[in-house]
Amino acid sequence: MNFKSIKWRLQAWHGFLLVALVAGLMIGFYSFERRARLQSIDKALQEVMTSLLPKLSPAGNGRHNGPGDSRGFRRPPPPEFGGDIPEQAPGGFRARAVDGVDLGKFYYASWSPEGRVVSISTNAPPNLLPDERSIANTPGMIRTAGINRELTHHVPNGFRVIAGTSLAPMVAQLRQLALWLVVIGSSIVIVGSTIGWWLASQALRPIEAISRTAEEIARGDLSKRINSSETESELGQLALVLNSTFARLDAAFEHQKQFTYDAAHELRTPVSVILTQTQSTLNKERSPAEYRETLEACQRAAQRMRRLIESLLELARLDAGQETMKRVRFDLADATRECVEMVRPLADERRIVIRLELSPAGCHGDPERVAQVVLNLLTNAVQHNNDNGAIVVSTNPNNGFSTLIVSDSGPGIAPEHLPHLFKRFYRADGARTSSQGRSGLGLAISSAIIHAHGGSIEVNSNVGDGSQFTVRLPLA
Repeated sequence: MNFKSIKWRLQAWHGFLLVALVAGLMIGFYSFERRARLQSIDKALQEVMTSLLPKLSPAGNGRHNGPGDSRGFRRPPPPEFGGDIPEQAPGGFRARAVDGVDLGKFYYASWSPEGRVVSISTNAPPNLLPDERSIANTPGMIRTAGINRELTHHVPNGFRVIAGTSLAPMVAQLRQLALWLVVIGSSIVIVGSTIGWWLASQALRPIEAISRTAEEIARGDLSKRINSSETESELGQLALVLNSTFARLDAAFEHQKQFTYDAAHELRTPVSVILTQTQSTLNKERSPAEYRETLEACQRAAQRMRRLIESLLELARLDAGQETMKRVRFDLADATRECVEMVRPLADERRIVIRLELSPAGCHGDPERVAQVVLNLLTNAVQHNNDNGAIVVSTNPNNGFSTLIVSDSGPGIAPEHLPHLFKRFYRADGARTSSQGRSGLGLAISSAIIHAHGGSIEVNSNVGDGSQFTVRLPLA
C-alpha cells in the first residue's frame, strides 16, 4: 500500500479536516451545554437567595446589637435560627430547613459582621467560609468551590449569606454527555472517512486507467485507449486528450513502419537490378558492348537509388526542421515562368499546350524551394496528362495569400485516392505510377516545403476531368 499516493494524501487531509471539524463542533456543544447548565444552577441559586434573605438578614435599620441579640431581625427568629437548637456546631448553630429551600439540593449559611456564624444548614460542607470578594450593595458573587457552586450576598449592614449546591450531578451528566459526544463524533469520522475514501477512489479512477493504459502502451501495445465515460470532468477531458495523443502516436508508428517498408521496397528494385546485371555479367564472358550495356543499367539503378536516398534525407530534414530556408521577397509569377520554360520541352514532345495566366504575387520565403514545388507540379501535370492535352498555370494574390494553380486535362484522380495523395510513396492507378523511375516522394516533399513556409497545398480532381493543384503562400 503506497502511503505517498495522491489517494492517501487526499484521505489524510480529508480525515484531518473532518476530525478537526467534528472535534470543534463537539467541544463547542459540550462547552455550550456546560455553560447553559451552570447558568441554570446560578439562576436557581438566585431564587434560593431571594428566599433566604428575608429570613437570614437583619432588619434594614443598619444596626446590629451584638452576638445573640435578635432585636435586629425583622421578626423574631424561629427556633431553627436560634439557641433552641440542641445540635451545636463549631462557630455557630446547625439549622433545619427554611421554607422554600430544598435542602436535598441546596445548602445555606449566614455570618454576622464579626464573622460569627448566625445560621447554617445541616447539609452545608465543613469549613464553609463566605466569599471575601463580595462587597456591600452587590447583588451577589458566584464562585465554584471544589465540587460546589456558591452564591455569596453581602447586605448593607455587614451580614453575609451563602447559598450553594453540589455540582456532582451536573458533572456526572456532563461526563455521560462527553462519552456520547465521543461515540457520535467517532462514528461521524469513521463514516465520513469511508465516504471520503470512496469518493477519492471514484475521482481518481481515470488516473488509474491512464496509468494502466500508459504501461500497456509502453510495453508496445499502441492500440490501447483510456475508457472514460465522464467526458465533462477535468480528468475526462484529460483522458480524451491523451486518447487523441495515443492515436496520433499509433498512427505515427504505423506511418513509420509503412514508410520503412516502402523505402525498403523502393531500394530493393535498383539493388536487384545491380545484382542481376553483375551476376549475369560474371557468369560468362561478354563483348565490350554488352559490358557497357550492363554498366549503364547499373548506373541508372544507382542514380535512382541516389535520388531516392536524397529525397528521404530531404524529408527527414524537413520533418526535423533542420532544412535551411531562405527568407527573401520574390515574385511567385517570375519563379513560375522560369519553371514553365524548363518543362516546356517535355510538354512539346507530347504536344501539350501550356497556357499562362500569371499576375504579380509577392512572396516571402525561399525561391529555390518554392521553384522545386512548382517544377514538381508542372512535371506531374505533363506526365499524367493526355497527348495533345493542355495545362493552365495561373498566379494571383487572393485573401492575403499568393496563389498558384496548376490545372491539367489528364484522366483525373479517383476520390478515394485524394486524401492520401500527399503521403510518402503513395501511388494511385492512373495518377501516380512508378514508371520513369519516379519514387513517389515528390508531392510529399512539396507538401513539407509549402507547410514550412506557413502555406498550404491541396488538390481537386474528378475522373475524366483532369486535376487541379492549388498552392497558397503568405503574401510578402
